[in-house]
Amino acid sequence: MISKFIFNNQYLLNELPKIDKESLEKVMQHKKYRKNEAVFTEGTLPTGIFYVKEGKVKKYKVDNDGREQIIYIYNSGEFFGYSAILSEESYGDTTVTIENAVISFISKDDFIDLLDTSVIFSRLLLKSLSHEFSVMVNLMAVLSQRTVRERVALSLLILHDKYKICDTEKIVFIMLSRADLANMAGTANETLARVLHDFKDDNLIWMEGRKIQLLNIQRLTQIANFS
Repeated sequence: MISKFIFNNQYLLNELPKIDKESLEKVMQHKKYRKNEAVFTEGTLPTGIFYVKEGKVKKYKVDNDGREQIIYIYNSGEFFGYSAILSEESYGDTTVTIENAVISFISKDDFIDLLDTSVIFSRLLLKSLSHEFSVMVNLMAVLSQRTVRERVALSLLILHDKYKICDTEKIVFIMLSRADLANMAGTANETLARVLHDFKDDNLIWMEGRKIQLLNIQRLTQIANFS
């Protein structure tokens, strides 16, 4: 199932009791970010957690050769940056906006206070951390064991889910740079371009500029070979 490769914690805020939700929203400090602006960088110490109010944010690590490996893309409605605070460590990755965004900041003290007072919030975060770890393990296995063609197909399916506004939406456009897509699939830009053109020639996808639309999800799922 594709769900084992997709991390999403949009349920966190929605499933909080009204009083806890209001307490959290009261301490949020909203800030506008430009496209390609860093929210935090690997190795820095956390001072709070973040909530994507609008836009999308990529989470990545840099290897020894300086290449990015995108791990997740956060959507509006998702929290991020809390694992570093809970583990009392520096950030283990870097997060950068991939489009103009509005991101809310919750200070470390306010975050800890809510954890201390809300059993439900603590439980939801534990669930989220467990899911995040599971997704990371599955993605790392894919990157080390699958062909480029399989990885690109899987990345497109993951992005289709991320860019889908609702389950009934029939036309979904993926708007991601080719460099980011290559970094997500763990391949070079030139190799990605060849695979995408093969998919296009086979009528599996439609492309125009940065836009990609999946035309044959069933066939891409078979190519991704994630069952």
